[in-house]
Amino acid sequence: MKDSSEFLRSVIDSMADHIAVIDERGQIVFVNRSWQQFGSANAATLENSWEQVNYLSVCHAAANAGDDFGEKASEGITAVIDQQKDEFFLEYPCHSPAQARWFNMRVSPVFHCGRRYFIVAHQDVTERKLAEQKVERMAHIDVLTEIANRRAFESVLQSQWQACAELKQPICLAFIDLDHFKILNDTYGHSIGDDCLAKFAQLLQHHTQADDHFCARCGGEEFALIWTNSSLESATTTLNALRAALSGMALANKHSPIAPYLTFSAGLGEVVPTLGACSAQFFRQVDDLLYQAKTSGRDQVACSVLT
Repeated sequence: MKDSSEFLRSVIDSMADHIAVIDERGQIVFVNRSWQQFGSANAATLENSWEQVNYLSVCHAAANAGDDFGEKASEGITAVIDQQKDEFFLEYPCHSPAQARWFNMRVSPVFHCGRRYFIVAHQDVTERKLAEQKVERMAHIDVLTEIANRRAFESVLQSQWQACAELKQPICLAFIDLDHFKILNDTYGHSIGDDCLAKFAQLLQHHTQADDHFCARCGGEEFALIWTNSSLESATTTLNALRAALSGMALANKHSPIAPYLTFSAGLGEVVPTLGACSAQFFRQVDDLLYQAKTSGRDQVACSVLT
């Protein structure tokens, strides 16, 4: 049975990987059932057979159309055929209109009857890729409030800083501190405090839905907002609207010396970044503005155009 070509084909046809065998010219000489089924399901049904197709030509055509992965596949397969590489691996996206998909391509040589052939195997790794993306998203999300965390904030600030420097556009940054939050926790308990943090995060999201806005929880009762290509005046308007909305929620903090409900203080700065400069000084300046708002009585926004 082991010497039976029908048996071997049945084994290969039972595999989930999409497998094709090509010769040294790139001409397909064999495909398994998974390859055929995937082609049929993705508008790649052929009038004759896959043996009429040159796989390298398909990769070349994709590369000439601007497909980076087609170019990488073409170069990798050619390198194995030319014996410059023992094997070739490539992870690539292959999305359909209805589904995000990723595959691993593996190309390796095989010898038969004195001739060299090459196995091209495509393995569906969509489930793993989606799991990796979920883990990556969770690494940037604050579990309690379900908004971005400090790690995400630092990453976004750096990328937006660089983008604004290249475009010579302003960037605004605000640090928010919920006033006398320790008193709230001590008065009502940490479960109520956590609920207030979650409600404030939802309020932040509501006021930062535009594409050029970003909000995050940086730890404890501290939050941050980033605006790109926005003026200090516009950012100040957003913060004051946010202050009014928080007051309107009347989240009780009866022992606060500011008001019997939760309030916040904020430092807000605007700057036009320059290429080569880092955001560290800007970060410190906005933090100083927050300190100014807190030492000046709290429940207010201290703002400035910075250099």
